[in-house]
Amino acid sequence: MKRVFFAAVLAGCATFLSADSPVLDNGSSELRPMIERFSADLRTLNRTYPIRSSRTRRARLDQFLSEQQTALDKVPFNSLGRDGQIDYILLKNYVARERAQLALEARQTAEIEPLTPFAESIVQLEEARRKMQPVDAKKAAATLVDITKSIENARKANSGELKVTKSVANRAGLRLAALRNNLKDWYNFYHGYDPVFTWWTSEPYQETDKALEGYVQFLRERLAGVHTGLPATSGGGRGGRGGGSGAPAAANPPQTPNPAPQSDSTDDIVGDPVGRDLLMADLAYNMIPYTPEELITLARKELGWCEQEMIRASRELNFGDNWHQALEFVKNKYVEPGKQPEMVRGLAQEAIEYVEKNDLVTVPPLAKEDWWEEMLSPERQLVSPFFLGGELILVSYPTDTMTNEQKLMSMRGNNIHFSRSTVFHELIPGHHLQGFMSARYRTYRALFDTPFWSEGNAFYWEMLLWDRGFPRGPEDRIGMLFWRMHRCARIIFSLSFHLGQMTPAQAIDFLTERVGFERANAAAEVRRSFEGSYEPIYQCAYMLGALQFYALHKELVDSGKMTNRDFHDAILKENRIPVEMIRADLEKQKLSPDFKTGWRFWELAAKAK
Repeated sequence: MKRVFFAAVLAGCATFLSADSPVLDNGSSELRPMIERFSADLRTLNRTYPIRSSRTRRARLDQFLSEQQTALDKVPFNSLGRDGQIDYILLKNYVARERAQLALEARQTAEIEPLTPFAESIVQLEEARRKMQPVDAKKAAATLVDITKSIENARKANSGELKVTKSVANRAGLRLAALRNNLKDWYNFYHGYDPVFTWWTSEPYQETDKALEGYVQFLRERLAGVHTGLPATSGGGRGGRGGGSGAPAAANPPQTPNPAPQSDSTDDIVGDPVGRDLLMADLAYNMIPYTPEELITLARKELGWCEQEMIRASRELNFGDNWHQALEFVKNKYVEPGKQPEMVRGLAQEAIEYVEKNDLVTVPPLAKEDWWEEMLSPERQLVSPFFLGGELILVSYPTDTMTNEQKLMSMRGNNIHFSRSTVFHELIPGHHLQGFMSARYRTYRALFDTPFWSEGNAFYWEMLLWDRGFPRGPEDRIGMLFWRMHRCARIIFSLSFHLGQMTPAQAIDFLTERVGFERANAAAEVRRSFEGSYEPIYQCAYMLGALQFYALHKELVDSGKMTNRDFHDAILKENRIPVEMIRADLEKQKLSPDFKTGWRFWELAAKAK
């Protein structure tokens, strides 16, 4: 080890090596301390003010973000190193985006206020408790009585013609479900401990809780058309992943799901369309220089290319131009019950051996040890019908509690040839390797976590391995093309939904008829996209992020400026930031504090195909 270290120093690499040889993170960004403090303070504020609909929370966070912007304005951008300039741009954009998010939350809360005129009273009770203010039990009991009366009046006022959209009614129900839990926390803190509080509030609380439960059911079932026995998240509105170390987690995290829906039920899929302006803002934050309409047009072109490739593979299998029939043939090539974990293990090992043999990326020895399998429950498969991954790959396959129809759909949707792409997407060189490296390099950048990096990079490997001839025959090509069509379809149906041009039911039909989904899997895919845990453009990130990496590969690797290994290792060491910022770093672009995206990557990727 000493010889290796001193050789590195003599070669001009003034850094340390880890025990298994990879170079340690030696980032020297001047903004790293600022970002780490910002992330820690933001986590503290979100923990201190957890109620999403709280006016106090919004005001305090806006104050904090305004102060951060003032501090950033004092940073001498031109004196920063390259990492520092990139981090400045990332933090500036993040602060602007979060302030816009607070404004959006205020508008969304205002939209549901006619349905929830009593909500602020619940918020004030819980916030007073968290501030450790003395409780006046008699006054608290009167407040509970007033809340119950207000719930009854709101229900009567909205029993006639629907005055809001179903999405707004559903959002109101979700917010009130979360506030019901806040009220429960408030009550349980004092109940039994403070005898005077219990004496005054026991009966009024039970009445209020019962009224809230009934009103949530009324809003979601009667007004929004949702079966309230179906899974519900607590947020409504924009949603987000919350993967960054300092990113605000959901203010009221999802509760334990209610009994799961039947696989053919779509009554729980309502969603909350955000409109074109918010889509444009989110695309700009992720440095995607296209409009939603342009992206839908480009995705349809990409989908057309996939269909032509499907026809080529179909002809090789003697199904002529009927690629849907060829797809059905491939779907029925699944392993027998009980053999799925063994298949996954074999496919994972195949992928690791392939990238190492072809010198595509560095795979640290520990990363090859650090993963294992678990099975997805039948309930989880109603939302996630395919594999999920990281260091833990969650395997989707039928169990004995499913109906025969559900079992067949799960087996067909996770057949051998579909899984050959899914496994390396989720493990190595995909999500598991991403997570392993992100935990070791520029970790402070986790705040800027974007699916255009994480999902885009995993899907990019599917595109790169396609070009390199990884599929062994027409069945494998059909399996890879299915996922590629799936990612095109995600752009089309998710953007169309948020633009008000497609309903969830139409999205399910589109996936079933155009892409060849099993219908239950299509319903699960749409449910997952619109239930509120993902930001509106998340489903676009797979294809768009992949095309960004694909275009960058053409610029740097195909031109001979970098090797495959150097290119892929560099990406993993940048952490999960917008891809255009990685491009700016690798290509040593001149940066300005007001950097705006302008990289038309799709056209470059299309020419290279």
